[in-house]
Amino acid sequence: MPPFLQFVIRRFVAVPITLLIITMALYAGVMLTPPEARADLYMPNTNRAMTEDQIRRLKENIIKRYHLRDPYPVQYLFWARSLFDGTWGYSPSLNDNVLPSLLRRTPATLELALYSLLLLIPLGLVSGVMAGWKKSGSFDRGFRSLAFLSTSVPPFILAIILLSVFYINRNWFAPGRLDLAYTLELSEGGFKAYTGMMTIDGFLNGRIDIVENAFRHLVMPVFTLSIYHWATLGRVTRVSILGEERKEYVIAARARGVIERRIVWKHVFRNTLTPSLTSMTLSATSIVTGVFVSEIIYNINGVSGVIVRAMQGVPDAPAALGFAIYSVIMVLLLMFVLDVAQAILDPRVREGVLKT
Repeated sequence: MPPFLQFVIRRFVAVPITLLIITMALYAGVMLTPPEARADLYMPNTNRAMTEDQIRRLKENIIKRYHLRDPYPVQYLFWARSLFDGTWGYSPSLNDNVLPSLLRRTPATLELALYSLLLLIPLGLVSGVMAGWKKSGSFDRGFRSLAFLSTSVPPFILAIILLSVFYINRNWFAPGRLDLAYTLELSEGGFKAYTGMMTIDGFLNGRIDIVENAFRHLVMPVFTLSIYHWATLGRVTRVSILGEERKEYVIAARARGVIERRIVWKHVFRNTLTPSLTSMTLSATSIVTGVFVSEIIYNINGVSGVIVRAMQGVPDAPAALGFAIYSVIMVLLLMFVLDVAQAILDPRVREGVLKT
């Protein structure tokens, strides 16, 4: 079997194993909540008109129906079975099955994460290369100062500052996904949702005004989500460039009269991709898990709405677990894709993994 195919298979097999370990640990934490408290979530709103004995019997029926008092293996297998029937369990806080609720909210989350990655990856690589190649220059000093500031301010503090300046004071960029007028217009019908992402669906429907409005609403959350990771990726790339600059092949290329731009982008940059790709992998996974904070602050109706409603009062186990599994799957799949991409670009990584 070719080494690259072995590498892909090993990475792919690791995904369900990791998922199994994480879900077992998460469900063990859910069982810390008493069965009676978890059963309260399933109680109907009409229970005020019921006697205490009726409430007690109803609660016992709920506990029995959802296996809330069974041993851990029974409860876990009962819940795990729902992962394969397309429901992921019924969530009383959402009043719906968990997986359909997550899928309905996925386009908003995907749109925010996608544009954040499209911003930070090229910007981080290019700025890191330029800062490293022109060490101690004006661009390098400016880059280091901005990177230090970007990593010093927590994202939620940055979001509050941006909302205060650009929404409350200037009214340039508003939270949410669209202006209220467009939201009401879309609710009346006539707008076909191909992907659920406003910037793409607006273009496919021939509504450039909706595309422009959607991009304006994405400015602040995308900036908030990507600025920290841009600084991290740029710093890693800068350090890699500094390490390559003194190597013999660079000195030899300069001696042959090769122009600086060609040396940087054709030779040096390719040799710095391995550490940069590692940083990109960490940044991408952090964005997938951190996108929910931006959604909550900027009132974007994404997947974060599931966990917010699940954790109000008594934890809603199906919704909380579904949200956790959804996040884990997204991270594992993203890491799998980036690992394969890194192996394609750098055979040294592929061979090193196969030898361990």
